[in-house]
Amino acid sequence: MKMQWRISAWILGAAVAYGPALVIAQSNSSGAENTVTKDAKKAGDATKNSAEKAYDATKSGTTKVYDKTKSTTKDAAGATAIGTSKAYDATKSTTKDAADATVKGTSKAYDATKSGTTKSYDKTKSATKDAAHATAKGTEKAYDKTKDATTGAVNGTKDGAKKTE
Repeated sequence: MKMQWRISAWILGAAVAYGPALVIAQSNSSGAENTVTKDAKKAGDATKNSAEKAYDATKSGTTKVYDKTKSTTKDAAGATAIGTSKAYDATKSTTKDAADATVKGTSKAYDATKSGTTKSYDKTKSATKDAAHATAKGTEKAYDKTKDATTGAVNGTKDGAKKTE
């Protein structure tokens, strides 16, 4: 297509450049005034025809380029839409899978924490109960010893007080 434009442009340029030279050359020759006028008219017609051919070639080439660009752009837009849709679907699916895995993992962590907390509570409860019983026994023994010692001291004091009389 570029080659057609170059040829048309070259022909048009040659006609414009050499047309006046031919007219001048004809006017300097010994030919009649009619011949010069006819030659100038022919050169003008040739220039006009070349310009029309160049215009038609440019118009045709521009139309073809426009149509090709329009078609290619439409194809690219369609491919982009398809690619975007595929990317959206893949992202949606992956996001759903990640969310499901997070829910499962959170549920497992919750269950493990709940189970561990229950076990810890039971052990603490049992240890606290054992400590309370041991403290109660120890307190009871201490009470009994204190009671015995106090009773012995009181009795000893009573006995000692009776002997001095």
